[in-house]
Amino acid sequence: MRQHGKLEYGGLAVPQRTCVGCRVRTVKSELLRLVLVEDHIVPDLRGRLPGRGASLHPDLSCLELAERRRAFPRAFRVPGPLDVSRVRAHLEEENHEMSCRTPS
Repeated sequence: MRQHGKLEYGGLAVPQRTCVGCRVRTVKSELLRLVLVEDHIVPDLRGRLPGRGASLHPDLSCLELAERRRAFPRAFRVPGPLDVSRVRAHLEEENHEMSCRTPS
């Protein structure tokens, strides 16, 4: 029987989270943790920054979905619009690096 909040992944029970963009539940290690620093959302690459976190697939389409749905203020439980420019820059840089590694 599966424990609540866990997902069987390779025979091991691992934590799962929900992407704030597409709302798909998946393994925590496949998502990017985001935290709020003042009014800026920043990627928490090591998973060590303090504060409430939100999870997002490392994909620009999920970021755009989250922005359209106004999911970030709800996820962080704060009013008003938030700046996602640092997250967008991180995802664009990551996608650029992936395209450079792919042989043509």
